[in-house]
Amino acid sequence: MIVVHHLNNSRSQRVLWLLEELGLPYEIKRYQRDPATMLAPRELKAVHPLGKSPVLDDGDVRVAETGAIIEYLLDTYDLESRLRPARGTADGRRFTYWLHYAEGSAMPPLLLKLVFSQLPKRAPGLVRPLINGIAAKAQASFIDPQLKAHADWQEKELAATGWFAGAHFSAADIMMSFPLEAAASRAVDLAAYPNIARFLQTTHARSAWKRALERGGDYAYA
Repeated sequence: MIVVHHLNNSRSQRVLWLLEELGLPYEIKRYQRDPATMLAPRELKAVHPLGKSPVLDDGDVRVAETGAIIEYLLDTYDLESRLRPARGTADGRRFTYWLHYAEGSAMPPLLLKLVFSQLPKRAPGLVRPLINGIAAKAQASFIDPQLKAHADWQEKELAATGWFAGAHFSAADIMMSFPLEAAASRAVDLAAYPNIARFLQTTHARSAWKRALERGGDYAYA
């Protein structure tokens, strides 16, 4: 039986979604964030030294990192390549790009946005005005322009087919769902990005997405 070590409000929701798309049976081992720090509990360090989620167990195989887990599941169980374009094709290369772009390029500015927006709230009262000024300048001069550049790029790429790796839905779209959801919740006005808005609406309508949400539980991106 496949076991997903699943942290609430985390990127591991995408692993549940892929498992539902593949129609594979799985169990969920749940972990809750500390309500004060929002960090993962120490119990996850017994699963992986970094104490991060997701981690997937499949018999004697243990895989960490969302992209690596998705590649493992596709290599092992998607034998008809329903959720991945053929390797060596233009769509196959696009698939690889977006699969790795999701965490490698899209998420860092979103994480910076989250950190710098929270800094003033967590700063001691006497230095809060100073920290607020520094955080505001960092966001205006670097973080927000980066987020706009990424959103503009994603919007343009979705214009052709509505998906990231060719004419059909793929696991690359599952990977890209989290940065797009996070951007919509904390950085991007979807009114200016109709293709991104349509992408999110279409993915939310998929029955596998709904089943994964039912099993994994509601989650927040902000």
